[in-house]
Amino acid sequence: MKQLFCFLFLLTTLTAGFAQQKSLPDFLDQAIKNSPLIKDLNNQILSAQLDSVRIRAGFKPQVTASSAALYAPVINGYGYANAITNGQSVNGLVTVSKAFIGKSYLNSQFASIGLQRDSLRNSVKLSEQDLKRTIIGQYITAYGSLQQRAFNQEIVTLLSKEEDLLKRLTRSNVYRQSDYLTFLVTLKQARLQLSQARLQYKTEYATLNYLSGIADTTIVPITRPDIESYMVHDRTTSIFFKQFKLDSIRLINNKKLIDYSYRPKLNAFLDGGYNSDLTGQYYKNFGSSAGLTLSVPLYDGGQRKILYKKLALERETQQNYKAFFNTQYTQQINQLNQQISEYDKVIAEINDQFKYSESLIKVDTQLLQTGDLRIADLILAINSYLSTKNLLTQNIVSRLQLINQLNYWNR
Repeated sequence: MKQLFCFLFLLTTLTAGFAQQKSLPDFLDQAIKNSPLIKDLNNQILSAQLDSVRIRAGFKPQVTASSAALYAPVINGYGYANAITNGQSVNGLVTVSKAFIGKSYLNSQFASIGLQRDSLRNSVKLSEQDLKRTIIGQYITAYGSLQQRAFNQEIVTLLSKEEDLLKRLTRSNVYRQSDYLTFLVTLKQARLQLSQARLQYKTEYATLNYLSGIADTTIVPITRPDIESYMVHDRTTSIFFKQFKLDSIRLINNKKLIDYSYRPKLNAFLDGGYNSDLTGQYYKNFGSSAGLTLSVPLYDGGQRKILYKKLALERETQQNYKAFFNTQYTQQINQLNQQISEYDKVIAEINDQFKYSESLIKVDTQLLQTGDLRIADLILAINSYLSTKNLLTQNIVSRLQLINQLNYWNR
């Protein structure tokens, strides 16, 4: 009894394992989690945040300690002039310095780093979008292979069920031996196609795991991809157009930074320590000093105008790219919507045709039981049914791929 219970428990566990299914979000979550590029970009965002802290710390008072010793001997009247070198000197100083920077300049520096972070965040979203498009595309391909496998299994099951009946009818001389052999060839071919479909699904599923960064050789069924097309009504919110907006703001901020670099700069310093030439009352040479430095740009040879011209050229280039991308974007969206609409019409027509093919198979299998069917007609009906189902699957997969492309651009 105990052995029977263990056997049933093992059987239940294995059945649950085989019944397990994976869905599209499972692969998307793993792909984003495992992506080294997204991790790299997120680390760059953290690094940019540290740059902001570093700049703020750089404008605080800076404290440095320095020490130097000098000995310049004069031998037989040969040596450095003593009035310049004092023969020897030693100093040890602690200096505190601070640059006085306007708040607007500091804000522009922070704005520059903030724009860098925003650009990196947008790059993260773009990378996620690219990765999602790749994963969803492969998932759709794998799902199409799974559907093909299921359909081929359905055909093999149908033909295998009818084989025993046809064998009995052949032995009763209702059908000829050649009819049975023709049917058997069709069954063998269907089984071969099923084996090929199984291998194709394993290959597509393994590729899906590979792209998602999943190290697993287990093959399980996947659910139908739940994706629907959606539209972005305001293009300014799109991640593809946001980068152009960030670039425009960056150019404006760069102009401010150029202007600030030509403003007067004031620095203050204070030092204290020991500075002596070791002559006289050298033990009294402890002291301190303070001072200010002011620099005012007067003429730079026209570099400022050159920098302005470079910004203008960069702005013109950015506008050209934006205008061209906007045209391509509009054309791409319209084309994808048109193609999806055409596939909807084709799929509706195939579904109508599929109903007739399915009905014909049912009628033929009933006629087979009474011996009132030509085997050639049955095989012809099965091939028609198979072709229609294959065509339906291909068009459904192609439509889902187009929706995937449309959703890629509509974020």
